Amino acid sequence: MADVNRGNRPLSPFMIGQYYRPQMTSISSIMVRITGIASLGMAVLLVLWLLCAATSPDAFAVIDGLLTGFVGDILLLLGSWAIWFHMLGRLRHVIWDLGYRVDIEFGELMGTVMFIGATVMAIFTAIVV
Repeated sequence: MADVNRGNRPLSPFMIGQYYRPQMTSISSIMVRITGIASLGMAVLLVLWLLCAATSPDAFAVIDGLLTGFVGDILLLLGSWAIWFHMLGRLRHVIWDLGYRVDIEFGELMGTVMFIGATVMAIFTAIVV
């Protein structure tokens, strides 16, 4: 077995800082994972809202008061941003899976478009809804 000196190089891209320079492609990929988890959290919140509506008027009043107040507005805005960002990330992967535009420049452009597009669509969703 070869003698490998693993002490002189970073072992993971999660060592952001002095060892690893974040790129738009890596940050947008990590954000797709985070927004997937956030979307799951929003789905759990929706199920909780429906369960409280089916259980009792008092339980529904508590969760509905939370969701229709300032905290709920922020949660729903962030949740809609997460859903839009995750959808755009999946769309990017469909394009890549089909073998189109796999170059680095397009990947960085798509990362920027994902952040801007999700923000614009979340604001549009908040205004319309």
